[in-house]
Amino acid sequence: MKKTNKFMMGLVLMAGLSSCGVNHSWILNQNQNQTQVHLGDRNFKTLGRVQGTAEVEYALLFGGVKKKQLYSKAYAQMLENAGLEQGARAVTNVITEEHLGGAPPFYTKRTLTVSASLVEFTD
Repeated sequence: MKKTNKFMMGLVLMAGLSSCGVNHSWILNQNQNQTQVHLGDRNFKTLGRVQGTAEVEYALLFGGVKKKQLYSKAYAQMLENAGLEQGARAVTNVITEEHLGGAPPFYTKRTLTVSASLVEFTD
């Protein structure tokens, strides 16, 4: 009986003191734009990559915003960083990454990052 109690206490301590966090990453393309550009010659230049990030934290599976609202916030931040009003610019190759971390169900942190290539048309 004494050995069983020590064994069970050892298992509880190992489970309690280990860092049992979960981290996932998905790369999804949720871009539904239907822009058609006919490129007869090289009338554009690639300016680089832009990104927007939004994150939310959950405690005991409560709190934060929904995933769709999180995506909208990250996408809006990416478009703001792109500076589309500065000329004939467009974002292409939009990629969405989602990272889940923490120690579910006690604490979960969701980070959503939206990134894209920024293209400027010269003609």
